[in-house]
Amino acid sequence: MIPDLAASFARIALGHVEREYPHKADHVMDGDADAYVPHRVHPIFYGSFDWHSCVHGYWLLARVRRLFPDLAEVAAINALFARAFTTEKVEAERRYLDRPSARSFERPYGWAWALMLASELIVADSPHAATLQPLADAFVARFQAFLPKLHYPVRAGFHSNTAFALVLAERYAQVSGDAAFRSALRTAAAGWFSQDSGAQAWEPSGEDFLSPTLTEALAMQALLPPEAFAPWFAAFLPDLAASRPAALFTPAQVSDRSDGKIAHLDGLNLSRAWAMRSLARSTSGDVARALNEAAARHLETAIDEVAGDYMGEHWLASFAMLAFTGTEGTL
Repeated sequence: MIPDLAASFARIALGHVEREYPHKADHVMDGDADAYVPHRVHPIFYGSFDWHSCVHGYWLLARVRRLFPDLAEVAAINALFARAFTTEKVEAERRYLDRPSARSFERPYGWAWALMLASELIVADSPHAATLQPLADAFVARFQAFLPKLHYPVRAGFHSNTAFALVLAERYAQVSGDAAFRSALRTAAAGWFSQDSGAQAWEPSGEDFLSPTLTEALAMQALLPPEAFAPWFAAFLPDLAASRPAALFTPAQVSDRSDGKIAHLDGLNLSRAWAMRSLARSTSGDVARALNEAAARHLETAIDEVAGDYMGEHWLASFAMLAFTGTEGTL
């Protein structure tokens, strides 16, 4: 990934994390007193169309700052973080979770992205990591309480996808040294996915931004030891060397980028590239070649669509950053 591209991603995120409107709320009103004004309810994560997109916009900026500290945009990122990550504002975000009607707020997608942001600040040894820690602790507690109750994973190709949440949450568990949390994630993944084999990959659906098939494999890659993942993956997708299932290897077509749901498919191409590049590192030979070549096709299809209509622009750069730098954030 070249610095110029990272700088362009940073400028996109800087242009929307404090843009309050248009706004899509995940908010339950219990009475007239619960009327919603985004910046009053969420003093940090009020921009970017919705709460979770704002969170991963901040994550993108944290990653750019860590990997490319000499960019001119870093000064603006530093100033933004100083404004946003205060004890008072973090406590207001955490306190919102105490509302009984917020029990399922942003579950599990926003939970996982909040932990991904926290993990990036920890890795960067940022002083803001300690400030954000109470919010991270609250989401870990939510995961710990929720995972045993979820008897069946959600296999959708969008926000409710369980495997995607596991991947991001595992990153936090790893960098924070929370072995108990990682164990809970591993137990859940094994219970949901360990018997899966011969995936048909009936995808994409018309609003997917995640591949249910590849994202499940990513979760197992993150949470199983390598010696256990290799045979599981070979049974789960046995024909990868022949570039099958064919649906996984064909980039999605996007017919209308002003339609927020159809524009999800640009994100699917980017998240598939991320997944394929990561999974290729656990394979070799024809399988690795097929995955890397398909990742390149998906990335080439989507990378010029990151900027443009706001329906995609408020979030696609984060998925492009994942595609280029992976979960771990390496160049």
